[in-house]
Amino acid sequence: MAKSLYETLGVNEHASADVIKKAYRKLARKYHPDVNKDESAIEKFKEINAAYEVLSDKKKKDEYDMYGDQIFGGQNFHDFAQNQGSSVDLDDLLKSIFGGGSGFGGGGFGGGNASSDELDQRINITIAFYVSVKGGKHNVSLNNESFDIKIPAGIKSGETLRVRGKGSVGRMGKRGDLLIKVEVSPSPVFERKDNDLYMSMDVNLKTALFGGKVTITSLINDDITLKVPQNTKNGQKFRVRGAGVIDRKTSLKGNLYLTANIVLPNIDDLDDDFKKILEENLPDA
Repeated sequence: MAKSLYETLGVNEHASADVIKKAYRKLARKYHPDVNKDESAIEKFKEINAAYEVLSDKKKKDEYDMYGDQIFGGQNFHDFAQNQGSSVDLDDLLKSIFGGGSGFGGGGFGGGNASSDELDQRINITIAFYVSVKGGKHNVSLNNESFDIKIPAGIKSGETLRVRGKGSVGRMGKRGDLLIKVEVSPSPVFERKDNDLYMSMDVNLKTALFGGKVTITSLINDDITLKVPQNTKNGQKFRVRGAGVIDRKTSLKGNLYLTANIVLPNIDDLDDDFKKILEENLPDA
């Protein structure tokens, strides 16, 4: 009677529990994805863990010894596992065949069952300022995988994102989560305080004196056209409601605060007659 679970661990069907455990430890170390970067290692690692799941449990082992590979429809275990597809959890599949909890036999690779917290991985990433405000995607390469994560609009430096199922690979191919601490690059234009944005706004002298309109590039909306009143002073403050950062909890937007920076013309670029008029007529104070 074919019994390919033993072949998976490289032992014969009369091997003692201690021999089975030692064989499992050796193979688990060899094919653990943190050690073996070959693409096939993950599937091999799953098969090794699944085989040990059965052979380290006396009740399951006795049942398997009685029926052998007939339990897998007559296929050897490798072919059976491959035919299930990579998305199938072999642990759950074996539960459905043998029943009961996953109950790994004592002292497997790394010792006992790793909790989901133990399989979690932590990394740091740095994102552009505008991505933190508007949201977007960020590519991560980890554990021989490359994938995009979603950056929510309004995220702040120091916040942590959780990506389910992208952490370390444990026994039976189970995956922990990936915890990503986000740092935001500073902006040369904007400053953020809570959900409000602050920036300097250049206003030419003519607009400052006589009034007019200034177009502002916004990170949130389309460009903003701001009405500037006559006699606008340097350093004068303006507020644009709802043009700040969205609050991730309330979905309310902060404001955009603008500080007028009056840009004076180069006197050498002015007409001589006009310069004379200015010099004669501009007040001294």
